[in-house]
This record gives sequence, structure tokens and C-alpha cells, in this order.
Amino acid sequence: MKVLETTDLEQKFQDKIDREVKIEPNDWMPDAYRKTLIRQMSQHAHSEIVGMLPEANWITRAPNLRRKAVLLAKVQDEAGHGLYLYSATETLGADREATIDDLHSGKAKYSSIFNYPALSWADIGAIGWLVDGAAIMNQVALCRCSYGPYARAMVKICKEESFHQRQGYELLTTLAQGAPEQKELAQDALNRFWWPALMMFGPNDDESPNSAQSMRWKIKRLTNDELRQNFIDATVPQAELIGLKVPDENLKWNEETGHYDFTPINWDEFWQVVNGNGPCNKQRVDARRKAKEEGMWVREAALAFAEKRKKKLTA
Repeated sequence: MKVLETTDLEQKFQDKIDREVKIEPNDWMPDAYRKTLIRQMSQHAHSEIVGMLPEANWITRAPNLRRKAVLLAKVQDEAGHGLYLYSATETLGADREATIDDLHSGKAKYSSIFNYPALSWADIGAIGWLVDGAAIMNQVALCRCSYGPYARAMVKICKEESFHQRQGYELLTTLAQGAPEQKELAQDALNRFWWPALMMFGPNDDESPNSAQSMRWKIKRLTNDELRQNFIDATVPQAELIGLKVPDENLKWNEETGHYDFTPINWDEFWQVVNGNGPCNKQRVDARRKAKEEGMWVREAALAFAEKRKKKLTA
């Protein structure tokens, strides 16, 4: 029986991806492919979990019962998304608790957007419309990711994220059509979240170290810049429809390219936030670390009960 050389295995692996055949957990894959996916999926999971924090802070302050119920459902969805993605990460041999500990130690990253505070009720609308809107733009493409468990998880997640985006847009629409003070709140939220939302897609393509290989492996289907441009093209008309102004003086439609031109992004701010110096970095990680420590007794009790039940059933 012939033993395939690593180069042969790699070629067969790439051929499979080129034929649009999904890679499954028991299939052979290069170590770099596995590591890339573990990094991306675990960071995606962290982002879902950390992303619950700015919104959960507003549940008790929602203006009415309907808004409270909708926000509760949204936060619950985000928790579920994190669990799906941690589970998908485990199919590659990663340890869930170890990946969570990497988040708590600062070793692992999460989406930079969640290091910004939600200062007003309008911010909940901006998060739903802009942040979840940007997430959908990225995640729809991930439904065609070459790794099967990740792609399948994204199908369900995208359905729920579309609800989140509509909820946020409807909330800001209501404010924009309300009293002048309410419209001012909506515009202020857009002003503060617009640029961080554009940064969510990651650095420009020429500065993104992993994009080219991820595109070749079809983990990603669109580049950072392509996703960002698609988001701008889709979102600017939505802002105009409800009477809000995107905070970019250089924003204009380009007839030749068929896209909006926009001001270059201040990437210094992005890297400051990614490296732990954003407005809420410490607060977010401390909150997640505290939640794990204070909830340890629940997990220990559940494990003890499961072990006791197991012994009883096998006695």
C-alpha cells in the first residue's frame, strides 16, 4: 500500500476544495488549515459571547415591554451562536475551556467593535443595524466556507442575525421619525458606530496577513475590502431612507465604479483597540472572567449530579 507524501496529501486536499467538496472533521487537512480555522472560529465564538455585554446592560432599561422582549431574544440568540461556534471548534480537536481561557488571558482576540460602549438606547439600534449588518455581510459568505461544520453553523446563525439587523434598523427608524431629541440620539449613535463598524471587516487587503491563504482554502470567499465596500453600498441608502447622514464628508456615489467612494479608515484606532487599548477592553474581559469564576459552582454541581446519575444507572 502506497503511503502518500505530504505534498500529495496537500494537493488532494486542495483539489477537493477546488471541486467545492466540504472538508469534514475526520478528513485529512494541513496543520495550518486546522490552526487557521481554530483561530477564526474561536475568535468568532468569543465575539458572540462578548457581544452580549453592551446589549445586556440595556435589558432592564428598555423603554417598553416589547423592546425588552426583543432585546432578551437577541441576547439569547448571541449566546446560542457562541455555543454553536465553540462546538464547531471542538470538531477540530480544540479544547473549549482552553479557548475560553485564552480569551480571559488576553491571548485570543474578538471583534474590535465590542470594545465600544453602548451609551444610549439608540446605540442598541445602531448595534443591530450596523454591527449585525456587517456581521451578516461577512457570515453569508461563510455559509460557503470549505469546512463543513463551520458552514452549516453559519446557515442558522445568519437567519437569526437577519432578525437582529431588522430589529436594529426598525428601532433607529422609530427614533429618526420621532421628536427632534430622538432623531438626534439616532444620528449620534450612527456617528459613533459607523467607523468601528467598517473596521469590523479587518485591515485593508494589502495589510491582512491571513486573507490570501484563507481565500485559497475557501475559508473566506470575499476579501476584507470587498466585504467592506459591499456593506457601505448597502447601508448608505438605508441611512438616507430614514433621514440620517453617514458621518463621512467624502462619501459619494461613483458612477464609473458603481460603488461609493469613502474616506480612508483611521487604522491607528483599530490597532489600538485590537491591542487592548480601546474604551472597554478591560471591562469586557473582566466581565467574562468574573462570569466564569462566579458560575464555577453551577458547573461543578452539574458535573457532580451527572456523575452520580451515571453511577446509579450502571450499578
